[in-house]
Amino acid sequence: MKRLSLKISALALAILFLAGVSAQARDKKPKHKKNQDLSANPLANVASKQPDKELFDKAMIALKKGRFDVARLDLQTMLNTYPESEYRMRAKLAVGDSWFKEGGTAALTQAEAEYKDFITFFPQAPEAAEAQMKVADIFYQQMEKPDRDYLNAQRAEQEYRAMINQFPDSTLVPRAKQKLRDVQEVLAERETQIGLYYESREQFPAAIARLKTVVDTFPLYSKSDQALLGIGDAYAGEARNIQMVANLPGAIKERLHASYLDRAAEAYARVITRYPMAPHVEDARDRLVAMNRAVPEPTPEAIAENDAEERSRQAIHFTDKTLGMIKHGPTVVEAVHVGDPSLDDPKRTLAPQITKENIAMYQAAVNAGKPVEAPAAAVTPTGVNEPPRSDQPSQAPLQMAAPAAGGTGVGVSIVSAPAADQNQDPNAVVKPVGPVNTALPAAEKPGAAPEQVNDIKPGSTPAAPATAADGKKKKAPKADLSDESSSKKKKKKGLGKLNPF
Repeated sequence: MKRLSLKISALALAILFLAGVSAQARDKKPKHKKNQDLSANPLANVASKQPDKELFDKAMIALKKGRFDVARLDLQTMLNTYPESEYRMRAKLAVGDSWFKEGGTAALTQAEAEYKDFITFFPQAPEAAEAQMKVADIFYQQMEKPDRDYLNAQRAEQEYRAMINQFPDSTLVPRAKQKLRDVQEVLAERETQIGLYYESREQFPAAIARLKTVVDTFPLYSKSDQALLGIGDAYAGEARNIQMVANLPGAIKERLHASYLDRAAEAYARVITRYPMAPHVEDARDRLVAMNRAVPEPTPEAIAENDAEERSRQAIHFTDKTLGMIKHGPTVVEAVHVGDPSLDDPKRTLAPQITKENIAMYQAAVNAGKPVEAPAAAVTPTGVNEPPRSDQPSQAPLQMAAPAAGGTGVGVSIVSAPAADQNQDPNAVVKPVGPVNTALPAAEKPGAAPEQVNDIKPGSTPAAPATAADGKKKKAPKADLSDESSSKKKKKKGLGKLNPF
C-alpha cells in the first residue's frame, strides 16, 4: 500500500513540474537569430535591404569564412554595378583585405597595390590611415631574423614612418610606434652583430662605424650599452696597435695613444650618463677606473628615463629562444615599449670617415710642438722693366710701337697716352684709345741681289779633253748600273734560273 502511495505522489510531482516548464516556455520571448560576427565589417549592423548593401554583406561573410575568391567577386560586382554606392570606399578597402588575409608572397604584393590605390583615391578618408598601416604590416610579417635579409625590415620601417608622419591624428599611431620600435630593434641588432664581428677581427674602423651608426640612429635599442662598450674597446685596440708600430717616434706614439684613449673613455662615460640602469654599466665603470679616468655621475632625469625603458622591456625566456629558432620571423620581446622611436632617416657612419679621422689625429700628433709658421706675405706683381719671378705675377708685356717713316722698324718704344684731340667730344662716354698717328709706314727699298759667281772667268778658254799618246781620245769608263733599279726584266744566269722569283 505504501509503495502505491509513493508512486502516486511521484507521478503528481512530475505532472506539476512539466506544467511549470510548459508555462515558462509560453511566457519566454522567442529567440531571435543571432547575427554573424562581422568584426571586420563596421557596416554590418546597418539595417538596409538595398542591393549594394546585400552584396557587401555577402562578400563580408565570404571573407569571414575564408572564401577569398567569392568575396572579391562580390565586391567587384558591387563596385562595377553601383559605382556611386555609399559602401564603395569600404568595398575597395575590403578587396585589399581579401588579398592580405589570403597570405603568400603574390597575394601580399597584390594587397599592397590595392592599399596604395585606396590611399591615392581616398587620401582624406579615415580609412586611409588603416590602409597605410596594413601596407607596413605586410612587410612586418615578412621580416627575417637579424642575420638574414633585412630588406623587408627596411621597408617596414619606411612605411611605419610614413604612416606616423602622414596621419598623426589617427588612433592607430600608438600601435604604429610600437611596431616601429620592434622593427628598429631588429635593424639595430643586425648592425651590432656586424660591428662586433669586425671588432673580433680587429677591423677597428669598420667596427666603430657600424656601432656608432647603431648608437646615433637607434637610441632605444636594448643593447645600446653594449654597442658603446664596443666603440670604446675598438678605440682601446687602436691605442694598443699604435704602441706596437716600430718605426714611429716615441713622442708621436704617446700623443696618438692618448688621443685614442680619450675617445675610448668618452664612449665608456656615455654608457654611464645615458644608460645608467643598463646591464653593462658596471663594465664601463671598471674600464674607466682601469684607465685612471674620472667616472661621471648620471643625472636623476637620465636615471628615471632609462629605468622606465628597462622596466618596459619583457624578459626573454627559454621558450622565446626555442621558438625563435623555429619560427620564421625575429624575436622582438626585448624591444622597448616607451619613448618615441626615431622618425628621421638613419645617419650612417662609414668606415672611410673613421679612417679620415684617424689620419687627422696622426697629422695633429706629428705637428704638435712645432712652431706655427707666420702667414705668407701678400704677393705683389713685378715692375714694368723688372724680370718676372716664378712666385710672383708679372704685368702685361710692352706694346710694340709702329715704325717711323723711313726707319727700319727695329726697336721697342713705350707708347704714351695720346694727346687730347681738338675735335674729340669731351662729353663722350667711350673715348678712343691708341696712338694718334695711324698712317701705315712707307715701304722700304728691297736689298740688292748677291753677285753671280761663274766657274769660268771671262777671257779664259776651257781645258781640252785628255788624249792618249797615239793621238786618240780616251773613252770615259762606263758607269756600273747593276745596283740601279730598272723596269726592264733582266735575264737570269747560272743557278739563278732555278729560282722562280
